Amino acid sequence: MMLNISENTVHCEKDMEGLAAPQKTALSRWHLSFRKLILILLGLFLLFMFLPWTQNVQANGKVTTLRPEQRPQTIHATIAGRIERWYVTEGQQVQKGDTIVHLSEVKSEYFDPNIVDRVGSQVSAKEGAIESYSGKVGALESQIAAMDREMDSKIDQIGNKLAQGRLKVESDSIKVLQAGIDLQVAQRQYDGTKALYDKGLKSLTEFEAKRLKLQEAETKIVAAQNDYRSSQRAMDIYRAELQYTRNEYANKIAKAQSDRFSTLSEKYDAQATVSKLQIERDNYARRTAFYYIVAPQDGFVVQAVKPGIGEIVKEGDPVVSIQPAAYQLAVEMYVKPIDLPLIAIGRTVRFMFDGWPAFFFSGWPGVSTGTFAGKITAIDRHISANGKFRVLVAPDPEAEPWPQELQIGGGAKGIALLNNVFLGYELWRIMNGFPPDLYQDVSSPGAQGGKDTGKTKKDPQ
Repeated sequence: MMLNISENTVHCEKDMEGLAAPQKTALSRWHLSFRKLILILLGLFLLFMFLPWTQNVQANGKVTTLRPEQRPQTIHATIAGRIERWYVTEGQQVQKGDTIVHLSEVKSEYFDPNIVDRVGSQVSAKEGAIESYSGKVGALESQIAAMDREMDSKIDQIGNKLAQGRLKVESDSIKVLQAGIDLQVAQRQYDGTKALYDKGLKSLTEFEAKRLKLQEAETKIVAAQNDYRSSQRAMDIYRAELQYTRNEYANKIAKAQSDRFSTLSEKYDAQATVSKLQIERDNYARRTAFYYIVAPQDGFVVQAVKPGIGEIVKEGDPVVSIQPAAYQLAVEMYVKPIDLPLIAIGRTVRFMFDGWPAFFFSGWPGVSTGTFAGKITAIDRHISANGKFRVLVAPDPEAEPWPQELQIGGGAKGIALLNNVFLGYELWRIMNGFPPDLYQDVSSPGAQGGKDTGKTKKDPQ
């Protein structure tokens, strides 16, 4: 359109009708609609950037049980044996204590069917020997007590003799003193009579009488001295007899005590042998119970590891595997070490199970269908062989229960729900290669389990 600066107005649009060039250079009638569409799409894009988005960590796993004793287990042979008979088939349900397989003995030292009774007879014989040893010990103790009493009696007798000997020694010593005094008196009388006899004042008869008395006094003192020495020698003999008696009975008592200790040693050896034989007897009796492998708990026979009749199994070899009948499902999934700090016990995890139809939006779990919720219950403290950390997740009791058709060992894909952020922030984080938000406001009530905190920090560093 041209400016109206002239009084002569030119109607260009009307004049240009029918001309070919203006028609070819004119804009399409869709130009305005396309511009509006672009503006609408831009507005929708900006709107989507402010939509809430739930951050998550995804990991693959498999269905397992929550408790270790509820997982499939392999029953091993406690003893070496040969398979004689199977009492179950694979897939059969068994109760606790049901017989699964019967083994026969393969070791020659256990071939005797009466080995338990024979060892029991040995135990009884050794117990009888122990009673005999006990009786012998009692007899020796009585003998030692009798010898103690006899020794005391002998010592008392010898003590009485020693007392009598001391009195006799004292008496003989007094006699020696008396004989000495008599000798001195007789000697003086003899000397006085001899002097008077030499002067002629005493007769020969009187002199001879005094000499006779002197000789009698000398004889008496010699006799008294001999008796005194005899009494002293008797005392020495009594003392020697006392020492001999003590030594004799000490040797006898020592020998009896030695016999007693020897008997006690034999008794204790017999008791040790009895204990050993009792252990062997109980082991033999216990071994017979291991010929039958029974179910440790209610469950289902999964697989016979050693199926052949007549096949030899060694101690500790697996024989059959059993799946417990009562169990609580769980999922073990493996997360990367870089995602481990984001995982915490109690966080919510959504699962898509193999063979179970599901439609899942990773950022909007609320509009997903076919997924099931769980709670993280355990995190391994050590990295697994595959370079990841194992996380155990149990069903969420407040959410929809897991399907009963799930089988242990089935696959599962877990999505651990983290913080709620804007979709634009999530796209910016992914383009920059930043990890999900690790830091969050713990004071807000929805900080755990993937709930919106409302205060998500935007700093990925």
